Amino acid sequence: MPIIAENGRLRPGLLIRLLALLGCFLVSGCAGTYQPMGPAHTMPALAAERLTLADGLSVPLRRWEPAAGVRPRAVILALHGFNDYGNAFALPGRYWAGQGIVTLAYDQRGFGDTPNRGIWPGIPTLGADLSAAIAAVRAAYPDLPFYVLGESMGGAVVASRFAGQPLPEGVAGLILSAPAVWSRSTMPFYQRWALALAGWTVPWMELTPPRGLKIQASDNIPMLVALGRDPLMIRATRVDAVRGLTDLMDQAMAAMGHLPGPTLVMYGQHEQVIPPVPVAQALASLPPRPDIRRVRYPQGWHMLLRDLQAEIVWRDVAAFVGNPAAPLPSGLEGAPAEKPGS
Repeated sequence: MPIIAENGRLRPGLLIRLLALLGCFLVSGCAGTYQPMGPAHTMPALAAERLTLADGLSVPLRRWEPAAGVRPRAVILALHGFNDYGNAFALPGRYWAGQGIVTLAYDQRGFGDTPNRGIWPGIPTLGADLSAAIAAVRAAYPDLPFYVLGESMGGAVVASRFAGQPLPEGVAGLILSAPAVWSRSTMPFYQRWALALAGWTVPWMELTPPRGLKIQASDNIPMLVALGRDPLMIRATRVDAVRGLTDLMDQAMAAMGHLPGPTLVMYGQHEQVIPPVPVAQALASLPPRPDIRRVRYPQGWHMLLRDLQAEIVWRDVAAFVGNPAAPLPSGLEGAPAEKPGS
């Protein structure tokens, strides 16, 4: 029934009901669903294929190690991106294993093969889980140089967790691969409003990428096709999870100017998942110190570690792990940062 009658007058009864319904949404709102960690009661620990977190939750763990008889020279703890899971590091992990580097990757809470997948855990929980993972890795590999790597959302978790403070004891450096920094401050007003309204009224709603979306994450098409068929990838995303991710990206953008060193920050020139303005702003805000290193890869996309040119990135990471102050094999470090809006 239309609000306006055939005589051109408003139907007051229907209008009042619609306004009342809208008022209920705006006044009461709908609380999002989250899964924060429980009370810490156990020592974080690694098993063959599991990581036990501080609240006792056991999550999948994947590891790529040098061949039997080869002494490892370093360890990388890797955090995957949004809606992804630990297998994101299978390709680089195998390469780094051949370079004597152990790579460990766990499914972050709410993703992959963890309980309540698709439910956002919250920024404090993601940070606490990272701290637990660090403690477990240090206990398992006490004598090896240890680096923390984050890809996309994982990079945002790492940046937010360590900004403005020294690296924790035993951590030799950070590696941020296309860190997610699409903060609200870099979004058009209509995107901010739409996110706020949806997060307040329909946080439970699941969103899927629209057909014809022209955002490409990588030039490695077979890899993208395989991800599309992977049952552990999340394809329908809750609105409250998007809101939580945006909160994290707000923090990550603010963190970029306060990163401890040594840190290696990497983006691709073909980055499309994170728009150009936040990427440029993040790079421009990095501390101007020699232990904060930035690289732009001319043939790189968002999934730098899985692109067709990924081996260039793998070599740079392996070199950084070997010596955080040494020149990178690609020779691409030091390209001028793009100015916001360019």
